[in-house]
Amino acid sequence: MKDTQSKRQWSKRTRAVHQGTRRSQYGELSEAMFLTQGFVYETAEAAEQRFIKSGEDEYIYARYGNPTVAMFEERIAALEGAEDAFATASGMAAVNGALTSMLRAGDHVVSSRALFGSCLYILEDVLTRYGVEVTFVDGTDLDQWRNAVRADTKAVFFESMSNPALEIVDIAAVSEIAHKVGATVVCDNVFATPVFSDAIAQGVDVVVYSATKHIDGQGRCLGGVILGTKDFIRKTVEPYLKHTGGAMSPFNAWVMLKALETMDLRVRAQAASAQAIAEALDGHPALERVIFPGLQSHPQHALATRQMEAPGTLIAFDVKGGQAATFKILNGLEIIKISNNLGDAKSIATHPATTTHQRLSDEQRDALGITRGLVRLSVGLEDPEDLIADLTGALSVL
Repeated sequence: MKDTQSKRQWSKRTRAVHQGTRRSQYGELSEAMFLTQGFVYETAEAAEQRFIKSGEDEYIYARYGNPTVAMFEERIAALEGAEDAFATASGMAAVNGALTSMLRAGDHVVSSRALFGSCLYILEDVLTRYGVEVTFVDGTDLDQWRNAVRADTKAVFFESMSNPALEIVDIAAVSEIAHKVGATVVCDNVFATPVFSDAIAQGVDVVVYSATKHIDGQGRCLGGVILGTKDFIRKTVEPYLKHTGGAMSPFNAWVMLKALETMDLRVRAQAASAQAIAEALDGHPALERVIFPGLQSHPQHALATRQMEAPGTLIAFDVKGGQAATFKILNGLEIIKISNNLGDAKSIATHPATTTHQRLSDEQRDALGITRGLVRLSVGLEDPEDLIADLTGALSVL
């Protein structure tokens, strides 16, 4: 392996293949799967010492750490430009772990309002239940951020691209506002992907991903990851997660490691297809609007171009005729599957109003732009011309 200085010069694509590899005495090429929950000590004194202070590549219990999980953590941290990472059982375990581990009763959090339904639940129901004050703002309005952030604000939270309406938050500007009062910036960066976004370089302190999405990208395993400084990960996140049980399994970590090797190729192909599909659908007579950051009609098109290498793999569109017409179109799709995942090799259509965001009130959904005609389309790896034909064929019924 090259020295540390040369590793820092590797491209993301190269780091996603090689960084963090640990080889056993057998010199295996593919990463080993250490499918064990516990570890053996040579002596009782060695066990005692391990619990006092574990050294590098010394492990106690899979809930605390595991060699395969450590490889994934080191690789994704290198990819993201973070000092350290903690892998979790799911994306929501990452969101919950990042926020709950650092917050106490009486703390104040400012969050963008446009969030995935489960993220809203954590902020609205879980954190407030334990005495954390949460203020919601329109994430695209910097004046609302300025007015909401206070001298005692402990953290700000946002999705860099919102789920499902694809609003873009100005990462650098919001980070600057938060840092003026010493608040920690926590960003859910799933839609932007580790391939197209450098959130930490733009000012974010803590990045969370659902590894279930683009990182795995093939619909196999749940997983998540929290990335940040070594001090935050090891002194704040790790004590909370290792005692509350949110760690990633070694098998899932191995799957994620292998998936990272192809993530760059997959996500770039999906993003190119998404651009072609969005352009093909834009202006279709059966649609009220097409939402995609790569279209100039998107309200934050210039911002997306500035802070992301590409506009991502997700498209949203609003069908004329409401839910009945939308269901007719969804039921008419042949290639594109109806599901609630995203970032998969298979293209997936989701009706947020009746699935991922169904627990919200009509007023909440209206405020987030989630109409009864809104469809979230996750573009997969199929031929884009086939996907366009599938969509236009289904839309033709209207």
